[in-house]
Amino acid sequence: MSYMLLIAEPVGQRRARTEAEGRAAYQQMIDFAEDLTARGLLKATQSLASENQAARVTVRGGKAQVVDGPFAEAKEMIGGYFLLTCQTFEEAVAIARECPAATWATVEVRGFAPCYDDGVRPLAPQTSVAA
Repeated sequence: MSYMLLIAEPVGQRRARTEAEGRAAYQQMIDFAEDLTARGLLKATQSLASENQAARVTVRGGKAQVVDGPFAEAKEMIGGYFLLTCQTFEEAVAIARECPAATWATVEVRGFAPCYDDGVRPLAPQTSVAA
Protein backbone atom coordinates (compact mmCIF):
# COMPACT_ATOMS: atom_id res chain seq x y z
CA MET A 1 0.00 0.00 0.00
CA SER A 2 1.19 3.55 -0.67
CA TYR A 3 1.72 6.16 2.02
CA MET A 4 2.98 9.70 1.82
CA LEU A 5 5.13 11.39 4.41
CA LEU A 6 4.48 15.13 4.16
CA ILE A 7 7.11 17.36 5.74
CA ALA A 8 5.35 20.37 7.31
CA GLU A 9 8.01 22.96 8.16
CA PRO A 10 7.53 26.13 10.19
CA VAL A 11 7.36 29.13 7.86
CA GLY A 12 10.65 31.04 7.90
CA GLN A 13 12.70 28.12 9.19
CA ARG A 14 14.76 27.93 6.01
CA ARG A 15 15.64 31.63 6.20
CA ALA A 16 16.71 31.21 9.83
CA ARG A 17 19.35 28.58 8.94
CA THR A 18 22.81 29.35 7.69
CA GLU A 19 23.64 27.88 4.30
CA ALA A 20 25.84 25.28 5.99
CA GLU A 21 23.01 24.28 8.34
CA GLY A 22 20.59 24.02 5.41
CA ARG A 23 23.00 21.89 3.39
CA ALA A 24 23.58 19.60 6.40
CA ALA A 25 19.81 19.14 6.89
CA TYR A 26 19.36 18.45 3.18
CA GLN A 27 22.14 15.85 3.25
CA GLN A 28 20.43 14.09 6.15
CA MET A 29 17.29 13.86 4.04
CA ILE A 30 19.26 12.54 1.05
CA ASP A 31 20.84 9.88 3.26
CA PHE A 32 17.39 8.95 4.61
CA ALA A 33 16.04 8.63 1.04
CA GLU A 34 18.98 6.43 0.02
CA ASP A 35 18.32 4.15 3.00
CA LEU A 36 14.62 3.88 2.08
CA THR A 37 15.58 3.08 -1.50
CA ALA A 38 17.97 0.35 -0.35
CA ARG A 39 15.14 -1.11 1.76
CA GLY A 40 12.81 -1.13 -1.28
CA LEU A 41 10.34 1.28 0.33
CA LEU A 42 10.79 4.56 -1.56
CA LYS A 43 8.68 5.25 -4.66
CA ALA A 44 9.45 8.98 -4.97
CA THR A 45 10.70 11.94 -2.96
CA GLN A 46 11.17 15.64 -3.58
CA SER A 47 12.07 18.77 -1.67
CA LEU A 48 9.72 21.63 -2.50
CA ALA A 49 10.63 25.29 -3.01
CA SER A 50 9.75 27.68 -0.19
CA GLU A 51 6.41 29.45 0.11
CA ASN A 52 8.05 32.54 -1.43
CA GLN A 53 8.01 30.69 -4.76
CA ALA A 54 4.43 29.44 -4.53
CA ALA A 55 0.90 30.42 -5.50
CA ARG A 56 -2.51 29.40 -4.18
CA VAL A 57 -5.36 29.10 -6.66
CA THR A 58 -9.06 29.00 -5.79
CA VAL A 59 -12.08 29.11 -8.09
CA ARG A 60 -15.37 30.25 -6.57
CA GLY A 61 -18.47 31.00 -8.60
CA GLY A 62 -16.44 30.46 -11.77
CA LYS A 63 -13.94 33.18 -10.84
CA ALA A 64 -10.30 32.27 -10.23
CA GLN A 65 -8.20 33.95 -7.58
CA VAL A 66 -4.43 33.53 -7.50
CA VAL A 67 -2.49 34.56 -4.40
CA ASP A 68 1.29 34.60 -4.64
CA GLY A 69 3.36 33.51 -1.64
CA PRO A 70 4.47 34.05 0.97
CA PHE A 71 1.14 33.51 2.71
CA ALA A 72 0.77 35.71 5.79
CA GLU A 73 -1.77 33.43 7.48
CA ALA A 74 0.35 30.28 7.07
CA LYS A 75 2.21 28.89 10.07
CA GLU A 76 3.59 25.89 8.18
CA MET A 77 4.50 25.02 4.63
CA ILE A 78 4.88 21.66 2.95
CA GLY A 79 8.62 21.41 2.46
CA GLY A 80 8.72 18.05 0.73
CA TYR A 81 7.46 14.51 0.65
CA PHE A 82 8.39 10.85 0.56
CA LEU A 83 6.10 8.44 -1.28
CA LEU A 84 6.47 4.98 0.24
CA THR A 85 5.29 1.44 -0.30
CA CYS A 86 4.57 -0.13 3.09
CA GLN A 87 2.63 -3.16 4.27
CA THR A 88 0.76 -1.24 6.99
CA PHE A 89 0.03 2.23 8.30
CA GLU A 90 2.02 1.33 11.40
CA GLU A 91 5.08 0.60 9.25
CA ALA A 92 4.72 4.02 7.58
CA VAL A 93 4.50 5.70 11.01
CA ALA A 94 7.62 3.83 12.15
CA ILE A 95 9.47 5.12 9.08
CA ALA A 96 8.26 8.67 9.80
CA ARG A 97 9.81 8.35 13.25
CA GLU A 98 13.17 7.65 11.53
CA CYS A 99 12.88 10.72 9.30
CA PRO A 100 15.48 13.38 10.17
CA ALA A 101 12.94 16.14 9.44
CA ALA A 102 10.88 14.96 12.43
CA THR A 103 13.46 16.77 14.59
CA TRP A 104 12.83 20.19 12.97
CA ALA A 105 9.39 19.80 11.35
CA THR A 106 6.24 17.72 11.55
CA VAL A 107 6.06 14.56 9.45
CA GLU A 108 2.46 13.77 8.55
CA VAL A 109 1.69 10.21 7.44
CA ARG A 110 -1.16 9.86 4.95
CA GLY A 111 -2.57 6.93 3.05
CA PHE A 112 -4.36 7.32 -0.26
CA ALA A 113 -8.15 7.35 -0.56
CA PRO A 114 -10.80 8.93 -2.80
CA CYS A 115 -11.95 12.44 -1.85
CA TYR A 116 -15.36 11.18 -0.71
CA ASP A 117 -13.76 8.95 1.95
CA ASP A 118 -13.76 10.86 5.23
CA GLY A 119 -12.09 7.99 7.06
CA VAL A 120 -14.97 7.73 9.52
CA ARG A 121 -18.00 6.34 7.71
CA PRO A 122 -17.82 2.88 6.14
CA LEU A 123 -17.89 3.03 2.35
CA ALA A 124 -19.58 0.75 -0.10
CA PRO A 125 -17.05 -1.35 -2.06
CA GLN A 126 -15.77 0.50 -5.14
CA THR A 127 -13.50 -0.51 -7.95
CA SER A 128 -10.01 0.96 -7.73
CA VAL A 129 -8.94 3.71 -10.10
CA ALA A 130 -5.35 3.43 -11.28
CA ALA A 131 -3.21 6.48 -10.57
